[in-house]
Amino acid sequence: MVGILEDKDRIFLNLYGFQDWSLEAAKKRGAWNATPDMIALGRDWITAQIKNSGLRGRGGAGFGTGLKWTFMPKEVKEGKPHYLVVNADESEPGTCKDREIMRHDPHLLIEGCLLASFAMQAHTCFVYIRGEYVREREVLEAAVKEAYAAKLIGKDNIHGWDFDLVVHHGAGAYICGEETALLESLEGKKGQPRLKPPFPAGAGVYGCPTTVNNVESIAVVGTILRRGADWFAGFGRPNNTGTKLMCISGHVNTPCNVEEAMSIPLKQLLEEHCGGVRGGWGNLKAIIPGGSSVPMIPAEQCETALMDFDSLRELRSGLGTAAVIVMDQSTDLVRAIARIAYFYKHESCGQCTPCREGTGWMWRVMERMARGDADPKEIDMLLEVTTQVEGHTICALGDAAAWPIQGLFRHFRPEVEARIASYRSGRPHVQGATLVAAE
Repeated sequence: MVGILEDKDRIFLNLYGFQDWSLEAAKKRGAWNATPDMIALGRDWITAQIKNSGLRGRGGAGFGTGLKWTFMPKEVKEGKPHYLVVNADESEPGTCKDREIMRHDPHLLIEGCLLASFAMQAHTCFVYIRGEYVREREVLEAAVKEAYAAKLIGKDNIHGWDFDLVVHHGAGAYICGEETALLESLEGKKGQPRLKPPFPAGAGVYGCPTTVNNVESIAVVGTILRRGADWFAGFGRPNNTGTKLMCISGHVNTPCNVEEAMSIPLKQLLEEHCGGVRGGWGNLKAIIPGGSSVPMIPAEQCETALMDFDSLRELRSGLGTAAVIVMDQSTDLVRAIARIAYFYKHESCGQCTPCREGTGWMWRVMERMARGDADPKEIDMLLEVTTQVEGHTICALGDAAAWPIQGLFRHFRPEVEARIASYRSGRPHVQGATLVAAE
């Protein structure tokens, strides 16, 4: 099935906060229903259901969630407890989906944490929440207290699996969205990515087996188990199944968050949920389909693009977090990418030389190109530097800094060349555009 998703198939029934987030309201929407029965079926059944559903990580990488769980050791060794860590450090510009789960439907997340932790033999789960998410943390912590009070979690709870959930508030560093940097920060150290191997499943938080999952990946677990793997796998295309929260911002008439079926056509998503592109579809210039770290695609590709991993990869972009940033003809694309380049330069932890030096260099060149104050030869030089940064760093921040620039020149190189020519002829380029909002 490919969009539009029917209300009966939605997992997040309080996405917009029209109802209460509390335990009683969450139970009326279906949370915590038959949870003991699902646990009684055993951890192998839970893991198999998640694998068969085709759920892929909703944090951007798209790795199979059930498969990731199987990497945990089969037996718990003495002194090496298992942990689940939920990555709620939602810092990708353009992305604002997990915050709605935490402040409007937190009990779906808490229930998912219990079920996933049971499947991986973990008695403790940490939710690492972004530093700027103050209200979200307050609601989540209040929901956790409700779950403890109702004996849904904690020692000797009604589910028969001792389980503690700890909410950890970060300090607002983008790099801590990378799973190993998150673990370092969780341990009280500087948030810098670790070399892999060892992978977290072998040596994660406190050196113990750990799985790190995105908020949305965990929050859908309870509903998948209740409704069955085949139900979830019935949405989208093969290898791109299920429902997905999508955040649409920028130059559309009604920016929004929406839960939709995977593989919905991008054009249909914008036309039917966002009231279309500002000024009409013909006014569209480009779209960043998965958060600021993925390359943009031009308007002509947006006609046929599907919102799933494979379709966007074929267009040399990516689904990422499904944060769609729409840019119309008024957008100064060069300036917009220079702004994104500054973000990644600012958020680099500085551990890797290609990233520490390269992100700053790329930003400075992009700033000059936005004015036109550059030599045409520098375009190929800049692209060469992006390939030296991409794939040569410990974590993917180097890739995230390089890809937006590559996407710009892949599709709009003539625009940059014309700006440079204009500047060199003494007629500086004037652009009356406003930047697309980053978040």
